[in-house]
Amino acid sequence: MSSLPLAAPSRRRRSVRHTLDVRVSPYAYVAPFFLLFCAFGLFPLAYTAWVSLHDWTLLSEEHTFVGLDNFATLLGDGYFWNATFNTLSIGVLSTVPQLLLAIWLAHLLNRRLRWQTLFRISLLLPNVTSVVAVVVIFSQLFGRDFGLINWVLSWFGVGKIEWAAGTATSHIALSTMIMWRWTGYNALIFLAAMQAVPRELYEAATIDGASSFTQLRRITIPMIRPTIIFVVIVSTIGAMQIIAEPLLFGMSSGSGGGAVSGGPDRQFQTLALFVYEQGFTKFDFGYASAASWLMFLVVVVIATVNYLLTRRMRGGLA
Repeated sequence: MSSLPLAAPSRRRRSVRHTLDVRVSPYAYVAPFFLLFCAFGLFPLAYTAWVSLHDWTLLSEEHTFVGLDNFATLLGDGYFWNATFNTLSIGVLSTVPQLLLAIWLAHLLNRRLRWQTLFRISLLLPNVTSVVAVVVIFSQLFGRDFGLINWVLSWFGVGKIEWAAGTATSHIALSTMIMWRWTGYNALIFLAAMQAVPRELYEAATIDGASSFTQLRRITIPMIRPTIIFVVIVSTIGAMQIIAEPLLFGMSSGSGGGAVSGGPDRQFQTLALFVYEQGFTKFDFGYASAASWLMFLVVVVIATVNYLLTRRMRGGLA
C-alpha cells in the first residue's frame, strides 16, 4: 500500500509527457519550415512592398518615399504590358499542350508494357537536363540557316524562318523548350495518381466495350481531378515566372545586349525578365519591386481562375 503514493506522481508525469508529445511535438516538427518560410518568404515579400513605395536606386543613398507613384508609372508603361502579354502567350502555348500530352503519356504508361520502368525513368531525363544545355540545343534546332526545324519545313515549301526575330515564332520556340523539359515530369505525377484508380473500373469498362479514349475521358480524368488541379496551378505559377529560357535564348540567338530585354523589339521579354532588367540592369529597385508585386497579383489571379475552371471540369466531362 505504501507504493501507491509514489506511483501516482509517476503516472502524472507520464501523463504530462504524453500530453506534451501528442499536442506540442507536432508544432515543434513543423516549426523549422515556418521559421524558414517567414525568413525567406514573408519577410522578403513585405520588404519588397516597402521598397516599392520608395524611389530606391543603388545610385543614391537616399530613398525618397513616393507612395504609389511606382505603381502608377508601371501601369502606364508599355514595356510592362508587353512583358505581360508575352508571359501569358508563352504560358498558354507551353502549358496547355504540355498538360494534354502529359495526361496522354501517363495513360499509355499506365498499361502493361514491356520495359515499363525504363520508359518511366526516361520521362525524367529532360527535367534533370541543365536548362542551359536545353536552350543551347534548341537554339541550334531553331537556327535560321542550319537549323533542323527549318530544314524539315523546307520539305513543305516553307522558307527560312528567323525564329528569334518575330513575336509568334519566338513564343513557339520558347514554348517548345518548356514543353520538352516539363511534360515528362508532369506525366509521372499524373501516372502516380492513375495508379490509385481501381483496376476494376477499367475491366468493367472494357467488358462494356468502352474504348481506351472513352476510359480516359470517363474514368481516368474524373478520378484524378484533384491531381489535375494541383498540376494546373503549379504549372501556371511556373509559366508566369519564366526567366532562364528567354534570357538564354536571347544570348544564344545573338541578341547580345538585347538578351535582357527579350530581343531588340522585346518580342519575348517576360515579366520576370522585365523585373530583372529594371532591378539588375537599371538598378531601379523601387520600380522593380512594384513590378514584382504586380507580377505576384497577376500570378494569384491567373492561378485562381485556373483553379475555378478546373474544378468545373468534371461536370463538363460527364
